[in-house]
Amino acid sequence: MADSTFVVGQRWISNSEAELGLGIIKENAGRRIEVSFPAAGENRTYAANIAPLSRVQYPVGERVKTNEDISFIITERHEFNDCFVYQGSDDEGNEVSIHEMDLNSFVQFSQPQDRLFAGQVDKNRQFELRIEALAHQHRLQQSSVFGLMGARVQLLPHQIYIAHQVAQRHAPRVLLADEVGLGKTIEAGLILHQLLITGQADRILIVVPDSLIHQWLVEMLRRFNLQFTIMDDERYDALIEAEQGNPFESAQLVLCNLSTLTENPALYQDARDAAWDLMVVDEAHHLQWSEQLASPEYQCIEGLAQHIDGLLLLTATPEQLGV
Repeated sequence: MADSTFVVGQRWISNSEAELGLGIIKENAGRRIEVSFPAAGENRTYAANIAPLSRVQYPVGERVKTNEDISFIITERHEFNDCFVYQGSDDEGNEVSIHEMDLNSFVQFSQPQDRLFAGQVDKNRQFELRIEALAHQHRLQQSSVFGLMGARVQLLPHQIYIAHQVAQRHAPRVLLADEVGLGKTIEAGLILHQLLITGQADRILIVVPDSLIHQWLVEMLRRFNLQFTIMDDERYDALIEAEQGNPFESAQLVLCNLSTLTENPALYQDARDAAWDLMVVDEAHHLQWSEQLASPEYQCIEGLAQHIDGLLLLTATPEQLGV
């Protein structure tokens, strides 16, 4: 607060809801104050000692408007019973004198200079807290484990090492081939989390067998707080019908099962046309290839991989089926 004294009739502005315009103190009940915001037709009740309000004090030379939409330049400002009385002249030279209650309420201080000149400034301690917070944030961002330590899981040393090594690469294209039970999903989640946190990736597509799609959805949300959207035939058709553009561009993080991609040519084409930073493919050993014939699943993933810079292939059996 710019001031700790609240008097009925004073004009204040909300620091957290500047769009409400100028507020008027309607009641001061000691520990509680009631403020009316005529421009928004809203009332707010605050605890007096922590009210997020700043006193509005227009300086001499400022142009203001009255409730009757009369514009004038302030030449004098007087204080009467802890409220301001503004005096000045309008564009036609007529003298104007109004109580601050009669100021036009449709005012917002969105620009820094407007907030400064209106006295809507924070206490220095709040500024110092922001500086301290930014310094801590910068220190955390320089850590080599930034983005790796937020998972709700007991990490193993090899998982941290692999995730860190992969996430340090620009547009990584790697095969994760740990044995069953060693946590490839966790490793992939760590990689995704760090790439997203550090800004190296924004849009991610995960392709999995149909039986694993909900497992991936839950694991990403529960362990990494990553909320993926499942793109199935039903959702795809609904978005197409709504004419909202490419359905795959309706979300940044998308889960799709492999059979949907291979069996729906239109859906596959839209997945290809959408811009992705990274694709993750689970159970990659099901992508069969030989010199004579490549499976539809292999051709599907190959086509997507040609248009996506980053690629993670997950398999527990890398030597089977020629993978």
